Amino acid sequence: MSAPIIEVEGLSKRYQLGGNEPREFWALKDVSFSVQPGEVVGIVGRNGAGKSTLLKILSRITEPTSGRAILRGRVASLLEVGTGFHPDLTGRENIFLNGAILGMKRVEITRKFDEIVAFSEISDFLDTPVKRYSSGMYVRLAFAVAAHLEPEILVIDEVLAVGDAEFQRKCLGKMREVAQGRGRTVLFVSHQVAAVQTLCTCALMLEHGRVVEQGNTQVVLTRYLQRGGDDSNTWTRDATSPKAALQFEFAELRLEGTPPSQRACLELKLSSTATHRPAFVAVDIVNSLGTAIMQALPSALPFIQNGVSAHTVRLAIDLPPLIPGHYSLTLWVGSRFSEAYDVAERALGFDIEVSPTKHRTFEHSPDRGYIVPVSTYEYVPERQDSAT
Repeated sequence: MSAPIIEVEGLSKRYQLGGNEPREFWALKDVSFSVQPGEVVGIVGRNGAGKSTLLKILSRITEPTSGRAILRGRVASLLEVGTGFHPDLTGRENIFLNGAILGMKRVEITRKFDEIVAFSEISDFLDTPVKRYSSGMYVRLAFAVAAHLEPEILVIDEVLAVGDAEFQRKCLGKMREVAQGRGRTVLFVSHQVAAVQTLCTCALMLEHGRVVEQGNTQVVLTRYLQRGGDDSNTWTRDATSPKAALQFEFAELRLEGTPPSQRACLELKLSSTATHRPAFVAVDIVNSLGTAIMQALPSALPFIQNGVSAHTVRLAIDLPPLIPGHYSLTLWVGSRFSEAYDVAERALGFDIEVSPTKHRTFEHSPDRGYIVPVSTYEYVPERQDSAT
């Protein structure tokens, strides 16, 4: 067997958290694993588990406190909006800059240039400084560069959630092509269990900065879902998370009523850290496989204003009759221009324990759907002629 393309040995990362009483926080603690060439590795874990910190270290953005990581090949990373691009350079210039950082010759970048621009769909803004791009445009170009400049190792974080659904499908298809058709190695962090399940050949799960499961994708995902992890009625932003212009800081969930007539009441705390367009919020209700089954959109008109530093949003969502199981809430905030500022994947969770159908004695089957609509019936027996 050839040498692993990635070797991680005893990797740890310590942060010093500020405040009146500074304290240590270990984002990673003694993480070890290896990846073979051509493997597509899914990395799962709840918010704050250390996933993004691990990828930043592997991408040489952050230095570890201890341990080491050996990568045998060129690495292209897509970790967060803003990573890897110079804001004052145009999209065209940043394509060549990123290629040069990857060690590619200009002729190689030129050969791929038209394909990158076509995939990103930002040709009209190619000669505009990227600091004027929306976050969606930024991610489109960043992914196109990372995926097309033929790195041996492609590192993708949850940043793809910034794009719309069609763009996400396009990116997943490209990652599948890069991994399966060209034999590249991919590290893929996502809360979308279905995407990890279909794309990844193996997986590992992080919990409190440690590897707690690794190996077969299905086995790891089963353990991940069994642990729940998102069943809390409160969520607080991880202190080490990257900053967004408008971001969630805290969320609380309270359920009112009893099945099948329940209401999800949420209180969301947000903060503005930079200038942004007026925004609105949406909440995805997600099944145990990580697939959104419906979306609550209280207003399609922006109501979170720029120029205010702190915001409180209270939502009331009338839940439809749901089959028994575990459900999560993914929080989204963005503008009307398909621009996401922040996404808190599966931040909150709740359980439905009883059937919404009275007197039901047989189990619900998720492959028949998750919502049981209210319905009525009328029975009219046909008349039967008397025997002659």
